[in-house]
Amino acid sequence: MSKKIIDALNEDREFELGAIMQYMGHHYLADGMESPAIIELFKKTGIDEMKHAEMLAERIAYLGGSPSTKPAPIMKGGELRKMVSDDLSAENDAIKRYKKHITLCDDEGDSTTRLMLETILSQEEEHADLWERTLGLKGKK
Repeated sequence: MSKKIIDALNEDREFELGAIMQYMGHHYLADGMESPAIIELFKKTGIDEMKHAEMLAERIAYLGGSPSTKPAPIMKGGELRKMVSDDLSAENDAIKRYKKHITLCDDEGDSTTRLMLETILSQEEEHADLWERTLGLKGKK
């Protein structure tokens, strides 16, 4: 299969691995009066990202590649609003990256990988919506 697709999927996997570390770090370190409900959102979203990383690894292996184990850089700590803002920023970056890689799959004629990435993209958009609502940004664009 296409080396370009394998490379794109490994890039996505590295960002998913970084997202897992970022979300779980936020889950462990968040505190304050608003944190109990948000801590669970960090954990749930981190688990979603774990599933994405696994899907990507399985597809990379199927295509004959070697799944990356190197996480992308992460944002650490700060007050709760900063953590949520960092997570929203990471989700928005993921949305752009997945859209670009979906186009690559179309160009390369790989409809199976495209469908998988569209599924992940949909979930990343749900995550971005969650953090926008949490920050009170919904409808203020």
